[in-house]
Amino acid sequence: MILKTYARVFTNDADEALETFQALHGREPHLRLRFGEWDLIGIGDTFIVGGADAALAPIRDSHGPWIVEDLDEAERRLLLAGATITQPAATSPTGRFLYARHADGLLVEYVEWTPELVEKFIRAPQREGLLSSQM
Repeated sequence: MILKTYARVFTNDADEALETFQALHGREPHLRLRFGEWDLIGIGDTFIVGGADAALAPIRDSHGPWIVEDLDEAERRLLLAGATITQPAATSPTGRFLYARHADGLLVEYVEWTPELVEKFIRAPQREGLLSSQM
């Protein structure tokens, strides 16, 4: 069900934050895009979200993204577990996403990547014996 988890890092300067994570990982980011007012960068198991404080405010207390195989099934299971969907499923450049507040209060972004991204960042590395943190 969950294919990959990221630790989200918020910053006002994504490029500056990326320098540190590149030094620690010893590689370039595997994912980089602009979505709305945010600069989004995936490197290893870290997901950098850059933007102005006002742009980051609505999601600053969230965790993830957690990449799931099937967003509809994840939503069904979340609701059964007592979660509340705080932002319904919507599309993004990487696929579909939603935000859910778990029964204990934890706010998480769930993302269903496009089949191409799942192949590139999950399945192909698995076939090579690599961990997602080694991407």
